[in-house]
Amino acid sequence: METLLVELRDGVVWVTMNRPHKKNAADPVMFDELRQVFVQAERDDADRALVLSGAEGNFCTGADLSAGTGLSADQPILTHMRRLSDLALALHRLTIPTLAKVDGLAVGAGLSLALGCDLVLASDRARFSAIFAKRALSLDVGASWLLPRAVGMAKAKEMALFGDMVAADEALAIGLVNKVVPVEQLDEEAAQWAGRLAAGPTLALSSTKALLNNAVRTSMDQALEDEARCQAYNFSTADTAEALSAFLEKRQPEFRGR
Repeated sequence: METLLVELRDGVVWVTMNRPHKKNAADPVMFDELRQVFVQAERDDADRALVLSGAEGNFCTGADLSAGTGLSADQPILTHMRRLSDLALALHRLTIPTLAKVDGLAVGAGLSLALGCDLVLASDRARFSAIFAKRALSLDVGASWLLPRAVGMAKAKEMALFGDMVAADEALAIGLVNKVVPVEQLDEEAAQWAGRLAAGPTLALSSTKALLNNAVRTSMDQALEDEARCQAYNFSTADTAEALSAFLEKRQPEFRGR
């Protein structure tokens, strides 16, 4: 990888956006490499959780507008935007749990990538912005779908129309992030969360993700039917059998992801 650092440790895929000289602003190569990593993580049974972060004090400052689109002169900009859509969908469709570890700036497409993860853990110096309007752009990389679901429509419109910076404490208060920790504790806390996710019942967590992601666009009747089908499947898995045995034997379960 040219723009990413990727490491698999104990079932966790650690993905670090690595363009610190640009505050991890994403060029076309990074966008494409992120999509590749997300697609591969979905295919590899050894991958049970994924952590996305940025190198050297920032998460991602959005698209590197100075790098262009990577298209030839005769290719429409819509082609580039659809590639970004593919990236957003690859992250959204990951069935393993995902965690954004955010230090420093997460703005523009960087905000979208953070919100595209299931959980967002931030340092106390993290800052967030839907900065698009200040660049005469509209929301992209899934932000129009993700942002109102995280903070509600009123706050999403405020963030999107003004593009102001949101500090870590406000991000926590409005539901943009799950937890804020001192920067010196961020790595340790992320490792703990990732370890818990990777050690969990992978198939059940996958079903839970799907149920929650579908909740805002389904009826109660359909949600109950979906829950019933998922639970019926869970009872056929080795992990659920292990969980029940561990409960009866008063020990901690050891999940295998099957």
